[in-house]
Amino acid sequence: MIRVILSEDQRLLRGALATLLSLEDDIEVVGQAENGEAALTLIREQQPDLAVLDIEMPLKTGLDVAEAIKQEQLNCRVIMLTTFARPGYLQRAMAAGVSGYLLKDSPSDELSDAIRQVYAGRRVISPELSLVVWDNPCPLSAREREVMQLAAQGLTMQDIGNKLFLSHGTVRNYMSEAIGKLGAATRMEAIRMAQDKGWLE
Repeated sequence: MIRVILSEDQRLLRGALATLLSLEDDIEVVGQAENGEAALTLIREQQPDLAVLDIEMPLKTGLDVAEAIKQEQLNCRVIMLTTFARPGYLQRAMAAGVSGYLLKDSPSDELSDAIRQVYAGRRVISPELSLVVWDNPCPLSAREREVMQLAAQGLTMQDIGNKLFLSHGTVRNYMSEAIGKLGAATRMEAIRMAQDKGWLE
């Protein structure tokens, strides 16, 4: 029996998924959570074989939970559910050791099949999602993403320089490079574009 934790902040969808999975002979939903913090607590307590996580949840996102599972070395594989085909999300999920990445509107039998595949040690990614990443590699360097992330939080160029131990001019150059790479007209437009792609954490 494959023991599964299910975490989704929309109660109706969570209930529907739990009901569908409980119809499978070899899958048991041993816990449900409505946010990421509750999901992580359940995973620590129940020690399930697998967690099915919504990527965008209150308190902790699915990505936050996946990263905590990896950091704490919990023996729990992860399948991420998303409505967003954002390349940055998938790249971050892969880095966190996520084994499955599916669209929420996938057929229900696709989820149960993915659970079996991931439980068996394989990786499962919706074809639509892998194509998005293939077609949209992030053009920004790690430092450019870091500068943009801090700017998105409202820090000034001077504040960012102080935080990263860089000169004001160097920070301005990183931001200018990022704006140019994204083809944006302004700093705010560049930040919005990067956020929409999921390239800023």
